[in-house]
Amino acid sequence: MKPLRLFLHLLLVPLSLQPAAAAPATAAETTYDLVIYGGTSAGVAAAVQAKRMGKSVVLLEPTRRAGGLSTGGLGQTDIGNKAAIGGIAREFYQGIKRHYDDPAAWKWQQPAVYRDDGQTRTAAGEDARWTFEPSAALRVFNDWIKTNQLEVLYGERLDRATGVTRTGTTPPRITAIRMESGKMFRGRMFIDATYEGDLMAAAKVSYTVGREANARYGETLNGIQPQQARFHQLVKGISPYVKPGDPASGLLPHINPDGPGREGDGDHRVQAYCFRMCLTDHPDNRIPFHKPDGYVAEWYELLLRNYEAGEKAPPWINSSMPNRKTDTNNRLGFSTDFIGQNYAYPEASYAEREKIIARHRLYQQGLMWTLANHPRIPEAVRREVARWGMCKDEFTEGNGWQEQLYIREARRMVGELVMTQHHCQGREVAPDPVGVAAYTMDSHHQQRYIDANGHVRNEGDVEVGGFPPYSIGFRAIVPKETECANLLVPACLSASHIAFGSIRMEPVFMVLGQSAATAAAHAIDENVAVQCIAQPRFRARLESDKQVLVWTGPKQTAATGLDPKKLPGLVIDDEQAQRTGFTTTGNLVPPFVGAGYRHDGNTGKGEQSARFPVRVPASGKYEVRIGYNAHANRATNVPVKITHAAGEITVTLNQRHPAAVDKLFQPVGTFTFQAGQEYRVEISNTGTDGHVMIDAVQLVPRE
Repeated sequence: MKPLRLFLHLLLVPLSLQPAAAAPATAAETTYDLVIYGGTSAGVAAAVQAKRMGKSVVLLEPTRRAGGLSTGGLGQTDIGNKAAIGGIAREFYQGIKRHYDDPAAWKWQQPAVYRDDGQTRTAAGEDARWTFEPSAALRVFNDWIKTNQLEVLYGERLDRATGVTRTGTTPPRITAIRMESGKMFRGRMFIDATYEGDLMAAAKVSYTVGREANARYGETLNGIQPQQARFHQLVKGISPYVKPGDPASGLLPHINPDGPGREGDGDHRVQAYCFRMCLTDHPDNRIPFHKPDGYVAEWYELLLRNYEAGEKAPPWINSSMPNRKTDTNNRLGFSTDFIGQNYAYPEASYAEREKIIARHRLYQQGLMWTLANHPRIPEAVRREVARWGMCKDEFTEGNGWQEQLYIREARRMVGELVMTQHHCQGREVAPDPVGVAAYTMDSHHQQRYIDANGHVRNEGDVEVGGFPPYSIGFRAIVPKETECANLLVPACLSASHIAFGSIRMEPVFMVLGQSAATAAAHAIDENVAVQCIAQPRFRARLESDKQVLVWTGPKQTAATGLDPKKLPGLVIDDEQAQRTGFTTTGNLVPPFVGAGYRHDGNTGKGEQSARFPVRVPASGKYEVRIGYNAHANRATNVPVKITHAAGEITVTLNQRHPAAVDKLFQPVGTFTFQAGQEYRVEISNTGTDGHVMIDAVQLVPRE
């Protein structure tokens, strides 16, 4: 930043954003109990907890704003279950409520007029509020900083190359970290609360970037997922080429010519980033969308083609916030996510990251101008988008645009415990809990590619829920003891890509920040490596501080499936089927065969199928039965295609009616099969009028 611009920028920074206390005279004079790098919501919560436990603490924030995404536009709290949020995290949302209980907080709107219509509504009588303006969140965090007399230093970036000093003992310990400014901060314990995991990486702690293969942890929702990519899709049939239908004309920007890769394989890709815009439709507070300098028209050709192919709605989730503002997020096939343009970000230098952030801002500014003004956008969409704009009273230093990019995922630590899909869905329970997560496993798209028909598709979006809150284990927020004995990592914790997609929510980060600071304080008091603290005492302190560690509310328990080897005849489980789609799994409603069953999510009609291979042990006639458990939301017209010795037949199955055999298997006919030949039973969701379930196919010999 040029000197004059930097001077003017600092003049515009509100006094509330300046450090709450003066920096120490020299780093050599002070050794803190706890040094926290990253003033995200996790970092602020950790600092508050450390101070409450009587420890000296310094909070180092690379930008000039505390709170990370909680003050950076993400006002629509993603929780999953409010009762899972306790401790300092709940105090934050209680502070939000107190803020809006003051009539002076309502400048642009009367409280009675505000409609809280987002995903997480604030019900009458609650002790907390779950939707808020960025400025309101900043006020709460700054009040905490002032009340707790926290020492917060802004604009301090870690020297990532040589800025971490470690002892050579086993296990190694961090003794000090040095900033690019030259300031050094010594500490007994350290917390990396950044979204990027920069301190963790510089301390030589194991981590990963990208998606693991499903085989790595025995998952089904990790890795490359074209079969899962049903949501936020482009309209079918859109050409990827500059001249539609002409490969010789070249590809449009940001399309992977080699994609998508093999289903379930790991890769280097990172789910897409965006800015969570705070918009307003109040004419006195609105900054109209502008065409940015450097606008690249080619970036939006897919958007225009998507509307010309039939898309009709604005591509956003425009959740209402108080004072006629919004939290605006990605939606549909071409939206605020800059898909595929962030792969380098986690490991990039500061200068390269700034370029990536600037490129994302340029893309999103250009997107909003295009939606509001381009003649190829439907008039109704242009009219709706154009009545909104950035807020004059939010992010004033950026003319309504924030500095904080939504870093949905960057580095992830690899510790002794790796949280996986199995923990999310309850097949495994993490020991020594430090908090609870409750959100859907949620990954945004990671690439655009050309499908087998020569059209553009998005890949990477996975949205699978239906499970109760689950515990996060202590060893997921600390490195392996052999790698570092005095570091905790509450944000870039140890989790697989798909499990991190559930955990990565701001209230959970605050929960884990508080637990990390508590563990650090106990390690200091016990004079041990943080991995070796006394767990009973640690847990007692967390519980006394009102952390929710284990979900005790309503909980569904997985049922036990039937062993296919113990059933009559030949049974082919859904795990043996060749599937396109049918990736949503379940194991709660008996009866079923094997580990569980699958269904189509009542989406992607005509795109999902399962082929069960049939090889009979002896030639003859067999009754073919289809396994499912009935439900009122099931389809009444499920097509089942059976190949047999005499040809092929398609029958229709009503899955709302209970199956005739043990409420599990429904006979669909008797057919002849020859030994040594392979046949198939194929179930699809083409033209179906409800959820289609697949579980097993059974063939019982008949004379």
